[in-house]
Amino acid sequence: MPAVGSDGGGVASIRVVAHYACRTRNNRAGARMSEHAHGKAIDIASIGLRDGQEITVLTGWNSNDDGQQLRRMWRDACGPFGTVLGPEADELHRDHFHFDTARHRSGSYCR
Repeated sequence: MPAVGSDGGGVASIRVVAHYACRTRNNRAGARMSEHAHGKAIDIASIGLRDGQEITVLTGWNSNDDGQQLRRMWRDACGPFGTVLGPEADELHRDHFHFDTARHRSGSYCR
């Protein structure tokens, strides 16, 4: 991940908190099916570094230590992914990034 570079020895792992799950958007009754239901979305809560440190979206987003890197990751994902949601999107995404491949008429949807 370019945003992390060689910090902490580089990226060792990514903590995925959701991937394929047959469900509606935000688990709301009557809502459209989520991209997770089609296997086209992933939710990432943290990045593990080789030196044992962990950059978490929940605690790092507004921190001086990791905030800049996390914001770069979010920004860089907007474009390659159709939908990019992070802590500023809504309360449901305060602790993770949501990336999916949905197509939108106006281009990528990034919040």
